[in-house]
Amino acid sequence: MTLIRRQFLQALGGFTAVPFAMQEAQAEAYPTRPVRIIGTTGPGGQGDTTARLVAAKLTEAVGQPFYVENMPGAGGNIAMAATARAAPDGYTALCATSNLVTNINLYPKIPYDPYKDFEPVSLLCSSPHVLVVHPSVPAKSVNELVALAKADPGKLSYASAGRGTPAHLAGELFKVTFQVDITHVPYNGGGPGTAAAIAGHVPMSVSALPSAVTYVRAGNLRALALFSSRRSSALPDVPTMKEATGHDLPADIVNGFVFPTGTPKALVNFLHREVVKVMAMPDVKEKLVSMGFDAVGSTPEEFAAWIRSEIPRWGQVIRDANITVQ
Repeated sequence: MTLIRRQFLQALGGFTAVPFAMQEAQAEAYPTRPVRIIGTTGPGGQGDTTARLVAAKLTEAVGQPFYVENMPGAGGNIAMAATARAAPDGYTALCATSNLVTNINLYPKIPYDPYKDFEPVSLLCSSPHVLVVHPSVPAKSVNELVALAKADPGKLSYASAGRGTPAHLAGELFKVTFQVDITHVPYNGGGPGTAAAIAGHVPMSVSALPSAVTYVRAGNLRALALFSSRRSSALPDVPTMKEATGHDLPADIVNGFVFPTGTPKALVNFLHREVVKVMAMPDVKEKLVSMGFDAVGSTPEEFAAWIRSEIPRWGQVIRDANITVQ
């Protein structure tokens, strides 16, 4: 290496070290004012409850308020667009849900790019969807339910939280996988859909576990299997779809924090470290299990990899089932 080249590289290293040092100093002082967490659901929704739980713990840990601002509507698109447009200064984050990886293939046009507009921080927690039936349904297993559906195509129906929701997509994944004709009945939210199955208005429901767990425990609904690759701490005796049928059909609800793209890496790393600490707290884990969730706490890289893998996977399901949302 020539002297001139060595001097040039040394100088270049000095220049690149300056912004890194500035970012580290910025992270040491961060946050100096309240941090807004945008939620995709209304108050009391699954993502909202998780966001508020974590926000309260972060407030205690760092000494600045973390607060939730609800922006429900358009399947989460309003909240995600607002986050994508926010200043990338570490003072606006999104509590993302599974719609982050499904909406790009559901809607004709969305005002953000899930691949490019967000900086993943950490997955917070996950919860599977669960296939539940009214106690009057004779099927005691998924295979028995499939046989029942094939014996009388079109007779059975299932409730979901609404057209284009993760529960609907899980239900269509089930239909495509087992080649059964079951009518979809969309409701305005997971609670009403689960309630319809409890009342016997529909014989079965694909429900988010937090919406159904209390009723399964009480015997108002029978859980046949989880749309997940692993069992849930909330209902440890309920098998996964793979255990029940040999088909792995993961359709987990997730909550995770993302920043707008361009947020300094030092701030991403700072919030990631604090979030992981929160998700490891015994009282947080206990609260989440009572709600039907399991704490996760991933790295930014793991969260980013999950986003990249889930978008095309659900895109295929959406195309196979011909699902569109206006």
